[in-house]
Amino acid sequence: MPAVVVVLVTHDGAAWLPAVLEGIRAQTTPVAGVVAVDTGSLDDSAELVETLAPFVPTTVLRADAATSFPQAVARAVEHVEQAGTHPDWLWLLHDDSNPDPAALTELLAVSGQRPEAEILGPKLREWPSLRRLLELGVTISGTGRRETGLERGEYDQGQHEDVREVFAVNTAGMLVRPAALSALGGLDENLPMFGNDLDLGWRAAAAGKTTLIVPKAVVFHAEAAHRGVRRTALTGRHTHYQERRAALYTLLANGRGRWLPFQVVRLALGTLLRILGFLVVRSPGEALDELAALLSVYAHPGQVLAARRTRAAMFRDGGDTDRVRRLLAPWWLPYRHGLDFVSDVAAALTNQAADVAERRREAAAARDPNPPVARHRDEEDEALADTGIAVRFLTNPVAVAVAVIVLVLVAGARGAFGDVVGGALSPSPSGAGDWWRLHLETDHPIGFGTSVPAPPYVLPLALLASLLGPTTTMSALLVLSAPLALWGAWRFLRVVGRLMSTYGAPRWLLLWGSTTYALVPLVAGAFEGGRWGIVAASALLPWVAHAALGFAEPEASRRQRAGWRVGLLLALLTAVTPTAWWLFLALGVVVLVAGNRVVPGAARDRTVWGPPALALGIPLVLLLPWWLPLALDGAFVGSLLDVGRWPTDPTTGPELVLGRLGDLGAPWWAGLVLPALALVALVPRATRIGVVVCWLVAAVAALVAVPLGLVDVDLTGVAGQQLGLGPVLLVLHGAWISAIVIAGVALRDVSLSRPATAGVVAAGLVGLLAPAVGLVWFAGWGGSDLADEPDSGIPAHMTEDAELGLANGILVIRGSIEDGLTYDVVRDDGPTVGEDEIAALTDEDSDVTGLLTVLATAPSADAVEQLRERGVKYVVQPAPADGDVASRLDATPGLERASADDRSTRAWELTKPPPADAVDGSLTGWRLVLVGAQLVVIVFVVVQCLPTIRRRRADV
Repeated sequence: MPAVVVVLVTHDGAAWLPAVLEGIRAQTTPVAGVVAVDTGSLDDSAELVETLAPFVPTTVLRADAATSFPQAVARAVEHVEQAGTHPDWLWLLHDDSNPDPAALTELLAVSGQRPEAEILGPKLREWPSLRRLLELGVTISGTGRRETGLERGEYDQGQHEDVREVFAVNTAGMLVRPAALSALGGLDENLPMFGNDLDLGWRAAAAGKTTLIVPKAVVFHAEAAHRGVRRTALTGRHTHYQERRAALYTLLANGRGRWLPFQVVRLALGTLLRILGFLVVRSPGEALDELAALLSVYAHPGQVLAARRTRAAMFRDGGDTDRVRRLLAPWWLPYRHGLDFVSDVAAALTNQAADVAERRREAAAARDPNPPVARHRDEEDEALADTGIAVRFLTNPVAVAVAVIVLVLVAGARGAFGDVVGGALSPSPSGAGDWWRLHLETDHPIGFGTSVPAPPYVLPLALLASLLGPTTTMSALLVLSAPLALWGAWRFLRVVGRLMSTYGAPRWLLLWGSTTYALVPLVAGAFEGGRWGIVAASALLPWVAHAALGFAEPEASRRQRAGWRVGLLLALLTAVTPTAWWLFLALGVVVLVAGNRVVPGAARDRTVWGPPALALGIPLVLLLPWWLPLALDGAFVGSLLDVGRWPTDPTTGPELVLGRLGDLGAPWWAGLVLPALALVALVPRATRIGVVVCWLVAAVAALVAVPLGLVDVDLTGVAGQQLGLGPVLLVLHGAWISAIVIAGVALRDVSLSRPATAGVVAAGLVGLLAPAVGLVWFAGWGGSDLADEPDSGIPAHMTEDAELGLANGILVIRGSIEDGLTYDVVRDDGPTVGEDEIAALTDEDSDVTGLLTVLATAPSADAVEQLRERGVKYVVQPAPADGDVASRLDATPGLERASADDRSTRAWELTKPPPADAVDGSLTGWRLVLVGAQLVVIVFVVVQCLPTIRRRRADV
């Protein structure tokens, strides 16, 4: 019979030791002895082990609390060698690992059948549940993940009973030959608690030694250190840090030398992804542990290099690389885990939405536990349960109608496919890097240089363009905004309908409301006029409103979460329509005041006013790199304008009511439908409160529109630009649509007289005009093309030369001496999305104005030289050119005619080229700090918005 000595390491294990010691004593194959090493226990662990002495020869060695697990094992092995017992096997056990009585017998039986095996391990099952599988051998992935090959929460049903070779086995139950452990150098002392089994297994495989898993041998393991049940001086409070540090060290110390640089980079990038993943699941502590582990390993490269030298000396021929490669986890496994993580996030979002829907159904059932409509829908569901998806789709007229409407919306937006430009929409830049540069720069090489900050939408556009490209990004925004607006409006109106009635709004009414809303910016002319910010805002607004319904949740924690979500969505909405924040500020004040009148004292409850205040404060923090420099630069008026290229056509009060932006849009008479039906919606008593709330929102929007519509501002090159009314248009008409849908909900709960029925039918027919006319007009005319792009009047060869360098600027002079001259500078390929607003918000340069005045009145070589130093290579007078100015420029030294004999457009080229560094952008430290803080806060806010999917570790 082989002699086996148990090596037992204990530390404050009194809670588990009685059962562990009984398991050792009850082994059907008796052990030759027990050598226990107690590492500074504060309880009676050592005394408990000594009670085993009457049954098994037992020695207890005492060490201090700083003794690591490898050091404790080494001390026990040294004691065994000094005692001269020369056992055949060492059986390593933890003080929280309880062996089954037949465990050692099964291990030794396999060792006799497989004499080449030098390390064997048992099947580990969870303690105290006793049935859940923990490990049947382990390996490690290329990213450092400990892989067991088991399903999450898998129970032992005898499905894993084959003895097989594995990469490593856990030290909780490891049976190892003393000679093999000595030849491998023992456990690595750089792995004090975790990962030493994987490291030993890696070295054993490289040495050509066989490690087997014996499933019939069972050890129950509490995993006290891993689960945080027991804390020691070695684990501290950050168990995940220790585990991750051990994984990184193991990979770097044992990996192949030629792959080491790649592995260093891969683990660094992988750690960043893992940090992001932990933040997504709202586990910031583990995210910090990941970063700390990476820094700990990378800050001490000497430890890794020393370990690699030790292994190189041990395996001078490189070791058994084929065995190691075969037993390591497959290369594709980390990617599968990544897909699983994405699936978990999606499932959490779905489950959360289902929970919200379930709470609303329960509230509805409390009012009527078995409503007729609900019974009818249940019967429909049962009838269609066995039919295919295609059949269910084709037999659902609302689903078919939605699909047709979406196709019509996409077809109507055909003018946005490809490189789209026109109206208020400037050309897209050539690459995503241009938007990133624009967002990061403090001073931009636009015109003669400016410090006006980039618009807030540049960052989200840069993020999207990094995946799709700038051209596809702008096309996607214009094409997909209407379908997304329809989807968001459907979800919002469905919830509103359920708040009004047990049965909710009929699906045909939801279809009408969501389709009509999705068409609001389209029939208003926003698409046709290139006012892409309003089009994009229409897709965001319903989701903001949907999230804002969470402010009415009964639980304070859910209201708080709603505040984070509304704040993030409002920040995006403000980025594309800056006046939205001011409008929501007014709405928030009115709602809180009105709520305090309805529920006295509610305004003093921080859980009531806190979430809306949080939602309003988040955009201020997230958009700080925009509005703060904007205010310091004296261009704060940019926070009151719709985004895009200015000027845009002004909108009057009647046009706003009719849903039209100036002279653009569908026929004006179709715009009478919504306000008329919204007035009629006040008639039903059952839903009058909800309709009045919608009218209150519309009234606030109208009041905000008064100063915005009456004030004009003068910008550089733009006179009399109206402030932004885009969000007012969307909120006003969205409120009316909501009022109509709410009133429509009441119709299913009341019996109508014949005259009332006729009135409802007439109102329905009138209501159909809005989406019908809108869809026909947009599909046929409104979305075919954007407004024409104005001709720059610059010769083509000059434009091509300007694209070769920022210093090859083109000074464009318009007007006459009598009426006044205006100018602008074209660089690169001209103003693109984002740059157009910066140029318009930049104040006129008085020095340049003085230079042009000199050139326009008398030839001046000095003025030309100053223009050259400012990065001007060409001077152009587009048609109609003022002859007096042209004659003076012809006579100016340093300029030579560069255009053909064209009496309409005149152009000149400077005889000396500008210096290459005449114009350039710059990035200052404070801008970098602002942008860096912005990115950190964005991640934090997104994490607060996401559901919690982190799995809690089971209690022991």
